[in-house]
Amino acid sequence: MNEKRAVVAAFGLGVAAVIGYLVSQFIAAFTIAVFLYYSSRNFYHKLDRFKLPKQLRAVATIAFLVVPFLFLLSYTVVLLILEAQNFVQTYPVVESVPAGVAWFDGVNDLPRPTIQGIIDAYQTGQLDPFIQFGIDNASFATSLVSGFFLNTFIIAVVTYYLLIEGSTFRRWLLRFDDDDIVREFFEAADEELEAVLFGNLLNVIVISLIGIVVFMAYNAVVPTAVEVPYPVLSGALTGVASLIPVIGMKIVYVPLTIIAAIPVILNGQLPLLAYIAGFLVVAIVLVDTIPDIVLRPYLSGDSTHVGLLMLAYIFGPVVLGFYGLFFAPILLVLGFTFADTALPRLLGADAA
Repeated sequence: MNEKRAVVAAFGLGVAAVIGYLVSQFIAAFTIAVFLYYSSRNFYHKLDRFKLPKQLRAVATIAFLVVPFLFLLSYTVVLLILEAQNFVQTYPVVESVPAGVAWFDGVNDLPRPTIQGIIDAYQTGQLDPFIQFGIDNASFATSLVSGFFLNTFIIAVVTYYLLIEGSTFRRWLLRFDDDDIVREFFEAADEELEAVLFGNLLNVIVISLIGIVVFMAYNAVVPTAVEVPYPVLSGALTGVASLIPVIGMKIVYVPLTIIAAIPVILNGQLPLLAYIAGFLVVAIVLVDTIPDIVLRPYLSGDSTHVGLLMLAYIFGPVVLGFYGLFFAPILLVLGFTFADTALPRLLGADAA
């Protein structure tokens, strides 16, 4: 009997190892799918009131929530690229072309990202270095494009099945419950993951969008001399800075205020300082105070340490790449939740 158990256990471990290896090859896609699941799960459950089949609810959730969210995020990234391009053109960061990388010569003179701009750049030969680079590296480009679509497909499929089969997976996990340890850990981790993985990241995105809108609106109504430099880039950095405890967004909009005020003072245009003061007030009220009061209670975790969470958001992408932005907080939440719920019980402590 024990031999049969050992054989079955060995077979199970082998299958688990193979599945784990396959998942590790697409860890970025699976991680983003988990984030999208927690981002859209509440909306999916609210559609239940319309008595729709779960498959249709999952499709509707992806179509009406996930796709617009990704589109909005992509549009913001495009704006950031445009402002980064303007910054590079104003303050060139490429003084010389690296040897053997001819296509790099056009970094400071990229065409405008419009159809006409791309056509004009092609006709004038501005795109020739990039076209030649693409020809010389066709296999790499093909692999990159096919990998992008494959990962997008995996993200869509995994998100879809997490939405419709999440409760089934939950029941399967609880079959291995022992003195309610698994249930307690799973419920705590599930709640904290939704609060942290979705909540804090959504907080960054919302603050970024608010900052972008406020800074651009300010530039639209004030004289050129007191405009905020790079409003889209500054707004995005404000959202990222919201992760920092205590100081938060102040490390962005306070220096912005000083940078905008210095030329005004040097040029003796002191009456224009009223606009600068107005910008500071607007930033404090609309970008910092109100969003923090309204959003923070709904978009923050309950038990995960804010400082460690900030480090996870910083070091995750540095160590793991883009998907580390989601993967590192997941590991942190699971580790903290395990230490807070399951570990004391496993060591013999009484349930709280």
